[in-house]
Amino acid sequence: MEPTEGLERRVDGIRKHGFDLHGKRLPRCGTVVGVAPARLILHADLDAFFASVEQLDDPSLRGRPVLVGGKSSRSVVAAASYEARAFGCRSAMPMARALALCPHAHVARPRFDRYSELSERFMGILRDCTPVVEALSVDEAFMDCGGSVRLLGDGPTIADLVRRRVREDLGLAVSVGIGPNKFVAKLATDMNKPDGVTAAPGDDPPGTLARWLAPQPIERMWGVGPRTVGRFHAAGVRTFGDLQSMPEERVAATLGDHALAMRERAFGRDERPVHVDHDRKGVGHETTFAEDLDDHEAVIEALAVLVESACRRLRGAGARTRRITVKIRTGDFETVTRSATLPEATDSTIAVLRSARELFRRWARESFEPVRLVGVRLEVASAEGEPASLFADAASERQRAVDSVADRVAERFGPGAITRAPGASTGRPSRPRSRGS
Repeated sequence: MEPTEGLERRVDGIRKHGFDLHGKRLPRCGTVVGVAPARLILHADLDAFFASVEQLDDPSLRGRPVLVGGKSSRSVVAAASYEARAFGCRSAMPMARALALCPHAHVARPRFDRYSELSERFMGILRDCTPVVEALSVDEAFMDCGGSVRLLGDGPTIADLVRRRVREDLGLAVSVGIGPNKFVAKLATDMNKPDGVTAAPGDDPPGTLARWLAPQPIERMWGVGPRTVGRFHAAGVRTFGDLQSMPEERVAATLGDHALAMRERAFGRDERPVHVDHDRKGVGHETTFAEDLDDHEAVIEALAVLVESACRRLRGAGARTRRITVKIRTGDFETVTRSATLPEATDSTIAVLRSARELFRRWARESFEPVRLVGVRLEVASAEGEPASLFADAASERQRAVDSVADRVAERFGPGAITRAPGASTGRPSRPRSRGS
C-alpha cells in the first residue's frame, strides 16, 4: 500500500466518524487540545486551469496548444495551455496577438459553469485536509494546515495527498507551495510549476528563510507591478536581498511608506490569517489574468462572460438577485469592490450586466489601474416581501425570452456557444457558434 493511500483512509475515517486510529474522538478542526498548532500554510494552484479543463473534456486537444477566450477584436486570452505558452502566448494577451504567435492554436470559449463545477470539487478536496481554506479565485486557495499535522503528516506529505486526489478525482494537475505564511507559500508555488511542490525552509537558525528569499527578483513581490518596478530598479532594488539590506528610513523616503510592508515580506514575515468564507448565499465567478489588463473594454468583455454564466446558474436554481457586487484586483494587488442594489429582484442577464458594467466604469472613471482580476457576485434575494408583478412590461418579457433561448443553446451546445454582443443592451445574443469554432 502506498503511503498516501493510508493517509486517504485516515481522512475518510475522520470525515465519517471523527475518531483517530486509536478510537479517540478528535477535537474540532483536527487540533490538539491545549497545544497551539504551528503555522503551516499551503497554497494550491491548479495549473493552466481553464485550458486544462478544455483538454480534459476533449481528448483531441491534449498535447495541443489551447487558448481560452473570445474571438472579437477586443478579446483577450483568459488562459493558455503550456503548449501554447511555448510559443509566447500568455493570459491577458490580445487574442489576435496570441494567434499571430501560434496560428494553429485551438480557441475555446470560456465555459464558466464547467470551471465552477470542478472548482467546487477542488475546494472540497482541500477541505478534506483542513477546514481552514481561503479561496483566492476558482483555481487557487490557501490552506492553514497547522491543525492537521498530527493527523496527516508534514507539509510535503499533505501537498502530495492533495496532488494525488486532484489528479485521480478531477483529472487535473495542481502545484503546491509550502511556507510559514501566505506570502511565502504563494511565492513557493510558482517555483516548480506545473504539477510540482516547493517547500520553503523554516527559520531555524534565524535568518534561514531570509537568505532563501534574498535571490528572488523584486518583480515577484506583492505590490510591485509593471508601473512601479522602475522606481525600485532606480533605487537599486532588484532582488528581495536588496530590499532586506536597505534601512527602513531609506525605504520610506525613497519608495514610500507602503514599501515598508514589502520589506517585511522580503524577510518572509506575514502575519495575515487564512480567512474562511462562510457566506455561500449567492453565485459568482471571477477570473485572474496572468498579466495586468489596461484596456477598459477588454475587462468589460471578460466581465460580461462572467455575468452570463452567473445568471445562468441563478436561473437554474430558480433564484433571483437584487444585490450585485463587482470585484476588481489591480496589478498592485489592491482589491476593491463596488456594489449596487436593483429596484427589484431579477434573473435577467441584461439587467445584471447593465449594472455590472456601470459599476466597473464608475470605478474606472475615478481611479483606473491595470486590472489583474475581475469578478461578479450575485446575492440571492429572499422570496419574502417580493410581490409578484401583475403586468410584466414588453421589454422584460423579451429579455426573459432571450435568456430562455440562451440557456437552451448553452445546455445543448455548451456554455460558450452563445454570447452577448459587446455593449449590447437590447438583450439579443450573438449568433450561436459551434463548440469547435
